Amino acid sequence: MTPRPARTVYLVDDNAEFRSSAQWWLSGAGYRVHDFGDAQTALDALDRLAAERPDELHRACLLLDVRMPGLSGLDLHDRLADRGLTLRLDPAAEPPAAPPAAPPLPVVYMTGHGDVPLAVAAMQKGAVTMLEKPFADDALEQALERAFALAESAWARCQVAALFALPPGDGAVPPPTPRLPEPDPAETGRREYQRRLESLSPRQRQVLQGIVAGKLSKQIAWEIGLSGKTVEFHRKCLMERMQARNAMHLLRMAVSRSVDVADTLVA
Repeated sequence: MTPRPARTVYLVDDNAEFRSSAQWWLSGAGYRVHDFGDAQTALDALDRLAAERPDELHRACLLLDVRMPGLSGLDLHDRLADRGLTLRLDPAAEPPAAPPAAPPLPVVYMTGHGDVPLAVAAMQKGAVTMLEKPFADDALEQALERAFALAESAWARCQVAALFALPPGDGAVPPPTPRLPEPDPAETGRREYQRRLESLSPRQRQVLQGIVAGKLSKQIAWEIGLSGKTVEFHRKCLMERMQARNAMHLLRMAVSRSVDVADTLVA
């Protein structure tokens, strides 16, 4: 059996020491790594690949720092999205009539600040997830596995849609019936998130909304007319019911309205 080509990670971070460490780990885990010290250089390189060697973007992922001087990670995401080079995670989006030459890249964000509004903005742009530095190796591995699974599933659906959109020519043999796609990990994650959300009480949902809005517990308490201790109690309960490891994990789930595949498997 011919081995599958290696997965590629395009790493963009202005911290040279972090890039060196991440590249060492990623290479050891079997990934091909191309690293960039600034977003503009990464944009130029990815533009060239999409135009000249789009096959290089197959089985690839963008690991992107949020805060960088000059062009930020969010800015880079916007520029690539305008070119159709990043993966859209909107389940209602229709696949294009024909597959693009370059498969869209899934985006995994990194931040060292734990900034709630920034995390919300990143997830709303269609990021697969956001990792808070310093992160454990297994957290990075799970994030990349989810990113590649989502990208490969989206690429397969796009190709199947294009197959049925092409009418056979005169006397042409109709295309063979494609194999049914594997279960969509994104849909699995959305169903699991909804199940956990429905387990919350109305008060717990109110507290969750406040957390996602970036409010402190005392602000939430004042707005919904509860004591600070009561809000903290509801917060603890909803963290347990949502199976959130920490506030950033809870935020990622709430903004994406989905649960990471790895979390679903162990839940």
